[in-house]
Amino acid sequence: MTMMRYSPWQELEQLNRQLSHLFEDGPASVAPREGGLWVPPVDIRETKDALLVQAELPGIEKKDITLEIKEGVLTISGERRYEKDVDEDHTHRIERSYGSFSRSFSLPANIEADKVKAVMKDGVLEITLPKRESAKPKAITIH
Repeated sequence: MTMMRYSPWQELEQLNRQLSHLFEDGPASVAPREGGLWVPPVDIRETKDALLVQAELPGIEKKDITLEIKEGVLTISGERRYEKDVDEDHTHRIERSYGSFSRSFSLPANIEADKVKAVMKDGVLEITLPKRESAKPKAITIH
C-alpha cells in the first residue's frame, strides 16, 4: 500500500479556483496566476513487478521537471511557465494553471531506487519503480 502526504493547501487552492470561476466578471479575470501552486493529477498502480506512477504534465518540457527519491519519498516537482508573448488584450479566459508544483509520495521499502525509470510521452510522465525480487509474489507448490 502506498501512502501519500496530505496537504490541505492543495485542496484550498482547488476550492479557491472553483469559487473564482463562480464569481468571474468576464475579461477582468484574465491575469495568469504565475508562481501559484497547482497540482498535476497522478495515478499510482501496482503490478507484481513494480509500482507505476503516471503524472499528467501537458505543456511542460522534460527539462522543467525534477524527480528525486530521498529517504523513501518520491518527489515530482517542476514548473509550467506562462507564455509571455500572448496578446492579453484579446484573451477572454485563462483556466490553465501556471507556476511551480510539487508532489511527494511515500514509497514502500521494497522498491529498488537505483533501477527507477522515467519516460515522458504525450504530456504524461510515467515512472516505473521496480520491486525487489524478495517482494515479488512466488508460486508455492502443494505436495
